[in-house]
Amino acid sequence: MLADYAVRVEQSRGRRYPEPQHPYRDDFQRDRDRVVHSRAFRRLEAKTQVFTRRHSDHFRNRLTHTIEVAQIARTIAAQLGLNVDLVEALALVHDVGHPPFGHAGEKALDIAMHEHGYFFDHNLHALRIVEDFELRYAAFRGLNLTFEVREGIIKHSHDYSVVQFPELAEYLLDRRPPLEAQLIDVADEIAYGSADLDDGYESHLLALNQIRNGIPVFERFYGEVESIYPDAIDKLKFNEALKRMLNRWAGDLIENTKEQIQHAGVSSLEDVRSCPHRLVTLSPAVEQERRQAKDFLYSNLYFSATLDPEKNDAERVISELFKFWMTKPEHLPSSYREKATQEPLPRIVCDYIAGMTDNYIHEQYEKHFGQR
Repeated sequence: MLADYAVRVEQSRGRRYPEPQHPYRDDFQRDRDRVVHSRAFRRLEAKTQVFTRRHSDHFRNRLTHTIEVAQIARTIAAQLGLNVDLVEALALVHDVGHPPFGHAGEKALDIAMHEHGYFFDHNLHALRIVEDFELRYAAFRGLNLTFEVREGIIKHSHDYSVVQFPELAEYLLDRRPPLEAQLIDVADEIAYGSADLDDGYESHLLALNQIRNGIPVFERFYGEVESIYPDAIDKLKFNEALKRMLNRWAGDLIENTKEQIQHAGVSSLEDVRSCPHRLVTLSPAVEQERRQAKDFLYSNLYFSATLDPEKNDAERVISELFKFWMTKPEHLPSSYREKATQEPLPRIVCDYIAGMTDNYIHEQYEKHFGQR
Protein backbone atom coordinates (compact mmCIF):
# COMPACT_ATOMS: atom_id res chain seq x y z
CA MET A 1 0.00 0.00 0.00
CA LEU A 2 1.42 3.37 -1.04
CA ALA A 3 1.15 6.32 1.30
CA ASP A 4 -0.67 9.42 0.09
CA TYR A 5 2.66 11.25 -0.22
CA ALA A 6 4.35 8.55 -2.33
CA VAL A 7 5.05 8.81 -6.05
CA ARG A 8 2.54 6.85 -8.11
CA VAL A 9 3.78 5.40 -11.35
CA GLU A 10 0.49 6.11 -13.12
CA GLN A 11 1.04 9.81 -12.37
CA SER A 12 4.59 9.86 -13.72
CA ARG A 13 5.54 12.79 -15.92
CA GLY A 14 6.68 10.18 -18.39
CA ARG A 15 9.67 9.66 -20.64
CA ARG A 16 11.37 12.11 -22.94
CA TYR A 17 10.45 9.83 -25.84
CA PRO A 18 7.00 8.25 -25.38
CA GLU A 19 6.89 4.46 -25.44
CA PRO A 20 4.02 1.96 -25.30
CA GLN A 21 3.33 0.40 -21.91
CA HIS A 22 4.93 -2.94 -21.16
CA PRO A 23 2.47 -5.82 -20.65
CA TYR A 24 3.73 -6.86 -17.20
CA ARG A 25 6.20 -4.23 -15.91
CA ASP A 26 5.37 -0.66 -14.94
CA ASP A 27 7.59 2.25 -15.93
CA PHE A 28 9.65 2.39 -12.72
CA GLN A 29 10.28 -1.34 -12.88
CA ARG A 30 11.44 -0.93 -16.46
CA ASP A 31 13.74 1.93 -15.41
CA ARG A 32 15.27 -0.29 -12.73
CA ASP A 33 15.85 -3.05 -15.26
CA ARG A 34 17.34 -0.66 -17.81
CA VAL A 35 19.84 0.54 -15.23
CA VAL A 36 20.80 -3.03 -14.29
CA HIS A 37 21.39 -3.93 -17.95
CA SER A 38 23.42 -0.80 -18.73
CA ARG A 39 27.15 -0.82 -19.37
CA ALA A 40 27.70 1.95 -16.82
CA PHE A 41 26.14 -0.20 -14.09
CA ARG A 42 28.33 -3.18 -14.97
CA ARG A 43 31.46 -1.02 -14.86
CA LEU A 44 30.80 -0.23 -11.20
CA GLU A 45 32.11 -3.71 -10.43
CA ALA A 46 35.63 -2.55 -11.31
CA LYS A 47 35.54 0.87 -9.66
CA THR A 48 37.00 1.55 -6.23
CA GLN A 49 34.83 2.20 -3.20
CA VAL A 50 37.62 2.57 -0.60
CA PHE A 51 40.00 -0.31 -1.31
CA THR A 52 41.23 -1.52 -4.67
CA ARG A 53 41.46 -5.21 -5.53
CA ARG A 54 45.18 -5.06 -4.84
CA HIS A 55 44.20 -5.37 -1.18
CA SER A 56 41.65 -8.19 -1.39
CA ASP A 57 38.66 -9.45 -3.35
CA HIS A 58 36.66 -9.34 -0.11
CA PHE A 59 36.31 -5.57 0.05
CA ARG A 60 33.40 -3.67 -1.38
CA ASN A 61 33.60 -2.08 -4.79
CA ARG A 62 31.28 0.57 -6.19
CA LEU A 63 28.82 -2.08 -7.40
CA THR A 64 28.52 -4.02 -4.14
CA HIS A 65 28.12 -0.71 -2.30
CA THR A 66 25.30 0.19 -4.69
CA ILE A 67 23.55 -3.12 -4.02
CA GLU A 68 23.79 -2.52 -0.27
CA VAL A 69 22.30 0.96 -0.65
CA ALA A 70 19.44 -0.54 -2.66
CA GLN A 71 18.76 -3.15 0.04
CA ILE A 72 18.69 -0.59 2.84
CA ALA A 73 16.62 1.88 0.85
CA ARG A 74 14.05 -0.74 -0.20
CA THR A 75 13.58 -1.85 3.40
CA ILE A 76 13.04 1.69 4.66
CA ALA A 77 10.83 2.66 1.71
CA ALA A 78 8.48 -0.23 2.39
CA GLN A 79 8.06 0.88 6.00
CA LEU A 80 7.30 4.45 4.94
CA GLY A 81 4.80 3.45 2.26
CA LEU A 82 6.97 4.83 -0.54
CA ASN A 83 7.21 3.53 -4.08
CA VAL A 84 9.76 0.74 -3.67
CA ASP A 85 10.29 0.28 -7.41
CA LEU A 86 11.22 3.93 -7.85
CA VAL A 87 13.46 3.79 -4.77
CA GLU A 88 15.25 0.72 -6.11
CA ALA A 89 15.79 2.31 -9.53
CA LEU A 90 17.24 5.43 -7.89
CA ALA A 91 19.47 3.43 -5.56
CA LEU A 92 20.88 1.35 -8.39
CA VAL A 93 21.61 4.37 -10.58
CA HIS A 94 22.85 6.78 -7.90
CA ASP A 95 26.59 6.04 -8.36
CA VAL A 96 26.89 5.34 -12.11
CA GLY A 97 28.48 8.76 -12.63
CA HIS A 98 31.48 8.09 -10.40
CA PRO A 99 34.90 7.95 -12.10
CA PRO A 100 37.60 5.34 -11.40
CA PHE A 101 39.57 5.36 -8.13
CA GLY A 102 36.74 6.48 -5.85
CA HIS A 103 36.86 9.93 -4.27
CA ALA A 104 40.52 10.39 -5.18
CA GLY A 105 39.58 10.01 -8.83
CA GLU A 106 36.68 12.41 -8.49
CA LYS A 107 38.93 15.00 -6.87
CA ALA A 108 41.60 14.66 -9.56
CA LEU A 109 39.07 14.93 -12.38
CA ASP A 110 37.48 18.02 -10.87
CA ILE A 111 40.89 19.68 -10.49
CA ALA A 112 41.75 18.89 -14.11
CA MET A 113 38.44 20.38 -15.27
CA HIS A 114 38.89 23.53 -13.18
CA GLU A 115 42.13 24.24 -15.04
CA HIS A 116 39.96 24.72 -18.15
CA GLY A 117 37.12 26.63 -16.49
CA TYR A 118 34.84 23.64 -15.94
CA PHE A 119 34.06 21.22 -13.10
CA PHE A 120 33.14 17.59 -12.53
CA ASP A 121 29.98 16.57 -10.69
CA HIS A 122 29.19 12.84 -10.56
CA ASN A 123 25.42 13.43 -10.35
CA LEU A 124 25.39 15.57 -13.48
CA HIS A 125 27.68 13.09 -15.19
CA ALA A 126 25.26 10.28 -14.31
CA LEU A 127 22.52 12.26 -16.05
CA ARG A 128 24.71 12.55 -19.16
CA ILE A 129 25.22 8.79 -19.07
CA VAL A 130 21.54 7.86 -18.96
CA GLU A 131 20.52 10.62 -21.37
CA ASP A 132 23.19 10.20 -24.01
CA PHE A 133 26.08 7.75 -23.53
CA GLU A 134 24.19 4.49 -23.19
CA LEU A 135 23.35 3.18 -26.66
CA ARG A 136 20.92 0.26 -26.44
CA TYR A 137 17.83 1.33 -28.35
CA ALA A 138 17.22 2.11 -32.01
CA ALA A 139 14.52 4.71 -31.30
CA PHE A 140 16.55 7.05 -29.06
CA ARG A 141 19.88 7.74 -27.39
CA GLY A 142 20.32 6.94 -23.72
CA LEU A 143 18.00 4.87 -21.55
CA ASN A 144 14.93 7.12 -21.89
CA LEU A 145 14.23 6.91 -18.16
CA THR A 146 11.17 8.48 -16.60
CA PHE A 147 11.26 12.06 -15.39
CA GLU A 148 11.13 10.92 -11.76
CA VAL A 149 14.28 8.82 -12.06
CA ARG A 150 16.17 11.50 -13.97
CA GLU A 151 15.09 14.09 -11.41
CA GLY A 152 16.22 11.84 -8.58
CA ILE A 153 19.63 11.31 -10.17
CA ILE A 154 20.50 14.99 -9.86
CA LYS A 155 18.47 15.98 -6.79
CA HIS A 156 18.81 13.04 -4.37
CA SER A 157 21.87 14.47 -2.61
CA HIS A 158 22.23 18.05 -3.78
CA ASP A 159 20.08 21.12 -4.35
CA TYR A 160 20.97 22.87 -7.61
CA SER A 161 20.13 26.51 -8.38
CA VAL A 162 18.30 27.25 -11.62
CA VAL A 163 20.36 30.45 -11.85
CA GLN A 164 23.61 28.47 -11.93
CA PHE A 165 22.23 25.51 -13.87
CA PRO A 166 19.55 26.81 -16.28
CA GLU A 167 19.99 23.68 -18.40
CA LEU A 168 18.42 21.70 -15.53
CA ALA A 169 15.33 23.92 -15.22
CA GLU A 170 12.98 21.12 -16.31
CA TYR A 171 13.77 19.25 -13.08
CA LEU A 172 11.85 21.63 -10.79
CA LEU A 173 14.96 22.94 -9.07
CA ASP A 174 12.92 25.31 -6.92
CA ARG A 175 11.03 22.39 -5.40
CA ARG A 176 11.97 19.48 -3.16
CA PRO A 177 12.50 16.03 -4.68
CA PRO A 178 10.03 13.29 -3.71
CA LEU A 179 10.69 11.32 -0.54
CA GLU A 180 11.84 8.40 -2.69
CA ALA A 181 14.77 10.50 -3.92
CA GLN A 182 15.46 12.07 -0.52
CA LEU A 183 15.76 8.59 0.96
CA ILE A 184 18.65 7.61 -1.33
CA ASP A 185 21.01 10.19 0.13
CA VAL A 186 20.53 9.07 3.74
CA ALA A 187 20.51 5.36 2.82
CA ASP A 188 23.84 5.96 1.07
CA GLU A 189 25.29 7.60 4.19
CA ILE A 190 24.06 4.76 6.41
CA ALA A 191 25.37 2.11 4.01
CA TYR A 192 28.93 3.34 3.71
CA GLY A 193 29.09 4.52 7.31
CA SER A 194 28.78 0.93 8.46
CA ALA A 195 30.32 -0.90 5.49
CA ASP A 196 33.53 1.13 5.46
CA LEU A 197 34.03 0.34 9.14
CA ASP A 198 33.69 -3.32 8.22
CA ASP A 199 36.22 -3.09 5.40
CA GLY A 200 38.55 -0.95 7.48
CA TYR A 201 38.54 -3.52 10.29
CA GLU A 202 38.95 -6.41 7.83
CA SER A 203 41.93 -4.63 6.25
CA HIS A 204 43.60 -4.21 9.68
CA LEU A 205 43.86 -0.47 9.08
CA LEU A 206 41.35 -0.02 11.88
CA ALA A 207 41.90 -1.85 15.16
CA LEU A 208 39.00 -3.03 17.28
CA ASN A 209 39.98 -0.95 20.31
CA GLN A 210 40.47 2.05 18.05
CA ILE A 211 36.90 1.72 16.75
CA ARG A 212 35.50 1.12 20.23
CA ASN A 213 37.25 4.19 21.60
CA GLY A 214 36.39 6.39 18.62
CA ILE A 215 32.72 5.57 18.03
CA PRO A 216 30.59 5.67 21.21
CA VAL A 217 27.51 4.04 19.67
CA PHE A 218 29.60 1.10 18.47
CA GLU A 219 31.19 0.73 21.90
CA ARG A 220 27.76 0.67 23.52
CA PHE A 221 26.60 -2.15 21.29
CA TYR A 222 29.91 -4.00 21.57
CA GLY A 223 29.52 -4.10 25.34
CA GLU A 224 26.01 -5.47 24.91
CA VAL A 225 27.28 -8.16 22.54
CA GLU A 226 30.10 -9.17 24.90
CA SER A 227 27.59 -9.82 27.66
CA ILE A 228 25.50 -12.04 25.36
CA TYR A 229 28.34 -13.84 23.54
CA PRO A 230 31.33 -13.73 25.91
CA ASP A 231 33.08 -16.67 24.21
CA ALA A 232 32.67 -15.48 20.62
CA ILE A 233 35.77 -14.41 18.69
CA ASP A 234 36.36 -10.68 18.27
CA LYS A 235 35.38 -10.68 14.59
CA LEU A 236 31.94 -12.10 15.36
CA LYS A 237 31.45 -9.66 18.24
CA PHE A 238 32.42 -6.89 15.83
CA ASN A 239 29.88 -8.12 13.29
CA GLU A 240 27.11 -8.25 15.88
CA ALA A 241 27.85 -4.74 17.17
CA LEU A 242 28.00 -3.33 13.64
CA LYS A 243 24.70 -4.99 12.76
CA ARG A 244 23.05 -3.42 15.79
CA MET A 245 24.43 -0.02 14.89
CA LEU A 246 23.10 -0.30 11.34
CA ASN A 247 19.70 -1.44 12.60
CA ARG A 248 19.56 1.49 15.00
CA TRP A 249 20.27 3.99 12.24
CA ALA A 250 17.79 2.45 9.80
CA GLY A 251 15.08 2.16 12.45
CA ASP A 252 15.62 5.73 13.57
CA LEU A 253 15.41 6.97 9.99
CA ILE A 254 12.03 5.26 9.60
CA GLU A 255 10.56 6.60 12.84
CA ASN A 256 12.02 10.09 12.60
CA THR A 257 10.88 10.50 9.01
CA LYS A 258 7.36 9.49 10.02
CA GLU A 259 7.47 12.15 12.73
CA GLN A 260 8.77 14.78 10.29
CA ILE A 261 6.02 13.97 7.81
CA GLN A 262 3.36 14.23 10.49
CA HIS A 263 4.80 17.41 12.01
CA ALA A 264 4.94 19.10 8.58
CA GLY A 265 1.35 18.12 7.86
CA VAL A 266 2.36 16.33 4.69
CA SER A 267 -0.42 14.33 3.06
CA SER A 268 0.45 14.47 -0.64
CA LEU A 269 3.36 14.54 -3.06
CA GLU A 270 2.62 18.21 -3.63
CA ASP A 271 3.12 18.82 0.10
CA VAL A 272 6.50 17.07 -0.10
CA ARG A 273 7.61 19.19 -3.05
CA SER A 274 6.57 22.45 -1.41
CA CYS A 275 8.07 21.66 2.01
CA PRO A 276 10.85 24.16 2.89
CA HIS A 277 13.18 21.40 4.09
CA ARG A 278 13.92 17.74 3.47
CA LEU A 279 11.83 15.30 5.46
CA VAL A 280 13.85 12.08 5.26
CA THR A 281 16.23 12.65 8.14
CA LEU A 282 17.71 10.99 11.18
CA SER A 283 16.85 12.29 14.63
CA PRO A 284 19.38 14.79 16.03
CA ALA A 285 20.86 12.23 18.45
CA VAL A 286 21.34 9.54 15.81
CA GLU A 287 22.56 12.04 13.23
CA GLN A 288 25.26 12.99 15.73
CA GLU A 289 26.19 9.30 16.05
CA ARG A 290 26.44 8.98 12.28
CA ARG A 291 28.59 12.09 12.02
CA GLN A 292 30.89 10.80 14.75
CA ALA A 293 31.35 7.58 12.79
CA LYS A 294 31.91 9.53 9.55
CA ASP A 295 34.46 11.83 11.19
CA PHE A 296 36.22 8.77 12.60
CA LEU A 297 36.40 7.19 9.14
CA TYR A 298 37.82 10.36 7.59
CA SER A 299 40.45 10.73 10.28
CA ASN A 300 41.49 7.10 10.56
CA LEU A 301 40.67 5.39 7.24
CA TYR A 302 40.03 7.66 4.26
CA PHE A 303 43.06 9.84 5.08
CA SER A 304 45.18 6.93 6.30
CA ALA A 305 48.83 7.19 5.30
CA THR A 306 48.62 3.56 4.16
CA LEU A 307 46.20 4.55 1.40
CA ASP A 308 48.16 7.63 0.33
CA PRO A 309 50.30 5.87 -2.31
CA GLU A 310 47.22 4.58 -4.12
CA LYS A 311 45.44 7.93 -3.91
CA ASN A 312 48.52 9.74 -5.18
CA ASP A 313 48.86 7.21 -7.99
CA ALA A 314 45.21 7.69 -8.92
CA GLU A 315 45.52 11.46 -9.02
CA ARG A 316 48.69 11.26 -11.10
CA VAL A 317 47.22 8.83 -13.63
CA ILE A 318 44.09 10.90 -14.16
CA SER A 319 45.95 14.20 -14.29
CA GLU A 320 48.53 13.03 -16.82
CA LEU A 321 46.02 11.25 -19.05
CA PHE A 322 43.76 14.30 -19.03
CA LYS A 323 46.64 16.51 -20.17
CA PHE A 324 47.66 13.93 -22.77
CA TRP A 325 44.26 13.82 -24.47
CA MET A 326 43.87 17.59 -24.23
CA THR A 327 47.10 18.08 -26.18
CA LYS A 328 46.66 15.04 -28.45
CA PRO A 329 42.91 14.60 -29.00
CA GLU A 330 43.65 12.52 -32.09
CA HIS A 331 44.39 9.66 -29.68
CA LEU A 332 40.83 9.67 -28.37
CA PRO A 333 38.44 7.01 -29.71
CA SER A 334 36.62 8.09 -32.86
CA SER A 335 33.26 8.47 -31.12
CA TYR A 336 34.77 10.94 -28.65
CA ARG A 337 36.61 12.83 -31.39
CA GLU A 338 33.29 13.22 -33.15
CA LYS A 339 31.64 14.53 -29.98
CA ALA A 340 34.49 17.02 -29.57
CA THR A 341 33.26 18.81 -32.70
CA GLN A 342 30.00 19.57 -30.88
CA GLU A 343 31.08 20.07 -27.25
CA PRO A 344 34.18 21.53 -25.50
CA LEU A 345 37.17 19.20 -25.55
CA PRO A 346 37.68 19.28 -21.74
CA ARG A 347 34.15 17.95 -21.25
CA ILE A 348 34.74 15.17 -23.78
CA VAL A 349 38.04 14.12 -22.19
CA CYS A 350 36.34 14.20 -18.80
CA ASP A 351 33.50 12.01 -20.09
CA TYR A 352 35.98 9.49 -21.45
CA ILE A 353 37.98 9.24 -18.24
CA ALA A 354 34.95 9.21 -15.94
CA GLY A 355 33.53 6.18 -17.70
CA MET A 356 36.66 4.09 -17.23
CA THR A 357 37.16 1.31 -14.71
CA ASP A 358 40.24 1.20 -12.51
CA ASN A 359 41.72 -1.53 -14.68
CA TYR A 360 41.05 0.16 -18.00
CA ILE A 361 42.51 3.53 -17.03
CA HIS A 362 45.72 1.78 -15.91
CA GLU A 363 45.83 0.04 -19.29
CA GLN A 364 45.47 3.40 -21.03
CA TYR A 365 48.23 4.89 -18.91
CA GLU A 366 50.59 2.03 -19.75
CA LYS A 367 49.66 2.30 -23.42
CA HIS A 368 50.46 6.00 -23.67
CA PHE A 369 53.20 6.40 -21.05
CA GLY A 370 54.69 2.91 -20.95
CA GLN A 371 54.68 2.75 -17.16
CA ARG A 372 52.55 3.29 -14.07
